[in-house]
Amino acid sequence: MAEARKQLDRRWLWLGAGILLVVVFFLVRELTRQRLPVRIATVTRDALASTISTNGRVEPEANYEIHSPLATTVKAVYVQPGDQVPAGKILMVLDDVEARARVAAAESGVKTAQAGLEAVLHHGTLEQRQTAAADVASRRLDRDQAKRDLEALIKLNSTGAASQSEVAAARQRLEAAEANLHAAEQSAQSRYSAADLARAQAALDDAEAALTAARAVEAQTTVRAPISGTVYSLNTAPTEFAESGKLLLEMADLRRDRVRAYFDEPDIGRLAVGQQILIKWDAKPELLWHGHIERTPVSVITYGTRNVGEVLVAIDGGDGTLLPDTNVTVTVTTSSQLDVLNIPREALFSQSGKPYVFRVIGNDLVKTPVVTGTLNLTQVAIVSGLNEGDKVATGTTSGQPLQEGIPIKVVQ
Repeated sequence: MAEARKQLDRRWLWLGAGILLVVVFFLVRELTRQRLPVRIATVTRDALASTISTNGRVEPEANYEIHSPLATTVKAVYVQPGDQVPAGKILMVLDDVEARARVAAAESGVKTAQAGLEAVLHHGTLEQRQTAAADVASRRLDRDQAKRDLEALIKLNSTGAASQSEVAAARQRLEAAEANLHAAEQSAQSRYSAADLARAQAALDDAEAALTAARAVEAQTTVRAPISGTVYSLNTAPTEFAESGKLLLEMADLRRDRVRAYFDEPDIGRLAVGQQILIKWDAKPELLWHGHIERTPVSVITYGTRNVGEVLVAIDGGDGTLLPDTNVTVTVTTSSQLDVLNIPREALFSQSGKPYVFRVIGNDLVKTPVVTGTLNLTQVAIVSGLNEGDKVATGTTSGQPLQEGIPIKVVQ
């Protein structure tokens, strides 16, 4: 009996020792097992704005380019880039010799066309009218003489002194004289047709248009400021030759600038007139400008290697600091929400189009499906699936992927 009890005690002892060894094994394994180093973030409640950033170029709302109206020499320049000038101020003077010669030739052409139209309206030139009047008078005398001859022969025929054939011949001469007189009168009164009148009027119109153009060119040889603004580009100097059409200078009211921004095609659908814009210029990083979308894209164009839509951005309260043709960064706020749960975007993952996060519970990762809302470059709103204060993993410091079932340690 005592021997049986001793054997039973030994069995329990060996069983207890085995259990202890198993517990020690798993305890040592848990304590020595490598843990996945994980960075975490806290689910917070805050305002969240969705933004898009892109590049743009500053341009004046109304840009004035002054081009040389003809090939000539620059006689004098009275401004420098950056000068603010009032409307009407003389900016430069060009040599106007050729322009004045063109005006003189155009004036001569107008006078010639006027003389041609006057001749048509008055049935010929003065010389032609005098010649026609003399011809009519001569033809009238011929008719009167033929008429008297006929009357005389008729009387002689009644007494038998003239034959009937002589009377007939005299009557034919009278008819011929009357026909010649009628033709002369018609020629004097209707020398030109309606087509001749239209052609003469058109010639005068062309000549007057040429004169107007020549005078406009002459006026442009004295270059005046079209508006009150700033000369921001000057491309010539005194004594330089300027070919016809050469850009001489540019000026604008720099307080009324705008930005032409280039948004990638996938982002165009999120844009709307009136959305707020933040503008940054690398040349003055300490300054910010505000604006709003004035016009959304009407087409997609190729810009370098990108397909983009052009957006016009009105600058609110422009002060003239932004210079034309400078490159800037524009950021548009497409949507904004107040007091929403949000997490860093790197904490959000997706599988088969369904978003999820790894929630940190103790030393474990729990894969948790979520419903997302507004997002921007750094944050994403969480509609459901998480609570304020929850911890989520954003990644590892070892480069290993996040996954369930591996113990973790939180690192900064």
